[in-house]
Amino acid sequence: MKERFEQGLKEAEQPFHGWDFGYITSSGRMQSGVMPWSYNEMARSCMQDTKRMLDMGTGGGELLSSLLPLPPYTCATEGYTPNIAIAKDRLSPLGVNVYPVIDDAQLPFADEEFDLILNRHESYDPREVWRVLSEGGVFLTQQVGWSDCREINDRLGIPMPSDYAGWELDFAVDQLVRNGFHIWDQRESAPLQRFYDIGALVYYLNTIPWQVPDFTVERFRDPLWDIHLVMERHGFWEVQQKRFIIGATKNN
Repeated sequence: MKERFEQGLKEAEQPFHGWDFGYITSSGRMQSGVMPWSYNEMARSCMQDTKRMLDMGTGGGELLSSLLPLPPYTCATEGYTPNIAIAKDRLSPLGVNVYPVIDDAQLPFADEEFDLILNRHESYDPREVWRVLSEGGVFLTQQVGWSDCREINDRLGIPMPSDYAGWELDFAVDQLVRNGFHIWDQRESAPLQRFYDIGALVYYLNTIPWQVPDFTVERFRDPLWDIHLVMERHGFWEVQQKRFIIGATKNN
């Protein structure tokens, strides 16, 4: 059992590129429950007849490149420096311009430049989204709620990060409404996420450092061992995700 624990930790030492968790999802080492909506299908529906589109926080362009055919004028932003080159390599051949963005309140675009803005798990400033969205334009965003996977923090003895405390559906909807948006869809879900070996959990935590700041195996070896024992007994260890989606239209 100890050997499997150490081997799992060793297998977690894999580089992460773009925004692709395939290393642990394609092999079934981490699985998430099904949500009551499909972001991809909602995005495709919004894209119909759209000529000018922006994808905020494109990661390595994985999701955007799966939505072909894209509108004639499509741009993407990304704030994580290592992802920018990956996104450009994937999206430039598709005619998509990728822009690095550091400040959500300062997007490098003109007023009313886009008819549709997609945003999956990326921060945003509602006033800036309003500015670059055309009249009657659509903003579709899927977000990770603040309470996402809090069982991880509880088990490791680390409080949830306070930076985004309260970031849940009601707050985000109210924020958009106060900035003039009409909300035509708002839903939330709490699907279960299962980890089937300790290496998958460690890999996951290494790729999302905001969940457990300053995470290292040595710092949390004892609680990780306890989680490993649960996995050995039950075949998995599960936590509860938090997701919400909002569809909004700019009204003048």
